[in-house]
Amino acid sequence: MRKFNVPVGHHQADCMTFQPIKFSVFCALWAPFYTVQNQKLLLHGKLYIIHSSKSQNPNYSRHMDYGKLSIGNPGLLFLFLAGVFYVFVWSSTLTNPFSAFQESHCRLPNTTPIDSPRDDLEEALSKASMANKTVIIAVVNKAYADQGIKADTTMLDLFLESFWLGENTRPLLDHLLLVAMDQTAYDRCLFRRLNCYKLVTGGVDYGGEKIYMSEEFIKMMWKRTHFLLEVLKRGYSFIFTDTDVMWLRNPFLRLSKNESQDLQISTDVHLPHLSPEHRLINTGFYYIRSNNKTVELLNTWYEKKDNATGQKEQDVLLGLIHGGIIRHLNLSVTFLDTLYFSGFCEESKDFRAVATVHANCCRSISAKVNDLKAVLRDWKRFKKISSYKRLAHVTANLKWTGHFGCWNSWRVENKSRS
Repeated sequence: MRKFNVPVGHHQADCMTFQPIKFSVFCALWAPFYTVQNQKLLLHGKLYIIHSSKSQNPNYSRHMDYGKLSIGNPGLLFLFLAGVFYVFVWSSTLTNPFSAFQESHCRLPNTTPIDSPRDDLEEALSKASMANKTVIIAVVNKAYADQGIKADTTMLDLFLESFWLGENTRPLLDHLLLVAMDQTAYDRCLFRRLNCYKLVTGGVDYGGEKIYMSEEFIKMMWKRTHFLLEVLKRGYSFIFTDTDVMWLRNPFLRLSKNESQDLQISTDVHLPHLSPEHRLINTGFYYIRSNNKTVELLNTWYEKKDNATGQKEQDVLLGLIHGGIIRHLNLSVTFLDTLYFSGFCEESKDFRAVATVHANCCRSISAKVNDLKAVLRDWKRFKKISSYKRLAHVTANLKWTGHFGCWNSWRVENKSRS
């Protein structure tokens, strides 16, 4: 039987079997009457030989009588005519009983065309997507995914651990697409059995640690922005998250569900009294809906990269906001409160409300890892205390461990310059 490349399901079964079945029905109906024009006839498993002379075959009369009886039987004749009518009316696509041997194509409602090409990115996005075409995207390279000789964990390990420890966050891993900047990060992602996509980097090495604000760091940030623009163009909305963001609660529960909101972006410091043009945004965590306005925003943002020497992509977006691009594109933007979406620049004051903790205002990976391990320890301590009802009031006064590694990372930089 010829195989057809169609999606698995009830349509597939119909496409693969309906014409052969009709042909078989036709043959079964026709066989008992196919007697008078052939010298050899197979009926009910027996071979009958029809001779032209009655005298040469003593059984000739009996065999021919059977044929005459069959053709002359009104009931069988009616059944034959009804069967032929059924076979030919069954489908307007069957013009003759032998068309079962011809290639056919099924029309599948509400499915992607059989020959429609799907590249690796579309496959990855589709697999990770929620029902409303929303994904969670994180970008990782070898420095974030692979342990050094003296390291006992990685940034990626801590990131994934936060999903395990967080409240209502474990199911979100099914919708996380981890974008690897190099082969080591990609292999690590596959080993973790996550949704993985390897970004084509054109031979540029993005594997090692890119020190904050170094030339390599800036190039990697612009590469990331270009990728996210491509995702938006394909109609996918997404949360972008750095892997140094700990997901302690499901952030979707704190984000606005208003579909008119185009962009919801984190801030280093929450300054609600200031106008949008003066907010201190942080592109390490934001939720953006795919529409014409947001595609135009990211396209304008990315086009500025060649005229932004010495500026990281976040600085350029901040400049566009200061220049009035929100009003120009009629964007609806929310600047997220650090009470829920906090970081090392400004901590959340309430363990009972915080959703994410970002290791921002920090210079090196080793410093981030050390301080984020402390964040997860603090979170586990909070959960333990919260499990005792008589101690519930204690959680209101819990404090985060000091981010000493990150504070000292800037002092090291200052000493090296002096």
